[in-house]
Amino acid sequence: MDTSEIRDLFEQGYDCGQVVLATCAEELDLDQETALKITAGLGGGMLCGDSCGAVVGAVMAIGLKYGHYEEETLKERKDICSAKTLEFRKKFSDKFGSCMCKELLGYDISIPKEKEKAFASGKLLEFCPCLVKEALDILDEIL
Repeated sequence: MDTSEIRDLFEQGYDCGQVVLATCAEELDLDQETALKITAGLGGGMLCGDSCGAVVGAVMAIGLKYGHYEEETLKERKDICSAKTLEFRKKFSDKFGSCMCKELLGYDISIPKEKEKAFASGKLLEFCPCLVKEALDILDEIL
């Protein structure tokens, strides 16, 4: 998926985490509707500038692929999932300097005036698709 396709999804109303998890859904045996619903609250750093929704969506994908849940493999799978999560976060952070929405955008969208500025700047439709694209590229390596 390229950044223009991601931008188109944003313009339709989808958020970063939704695009990330929905793109990986089939590979993870997850239906699109469920992927979109469980990531619906991740945009804008969970609407308050915290962890980037693309990062959280990617971590969810990693958990679906490598997550620990069976007692007999709990420790081993937990170690794998933790390592994959840390690998993702490091690669993303190395590329962009942070995994935090407000640091990435330069706006704290939990503050109404800052949110207005973020939208007016065009950054949400220009820069955020780049973040999603990179998250998907890193996931391709990790998954």
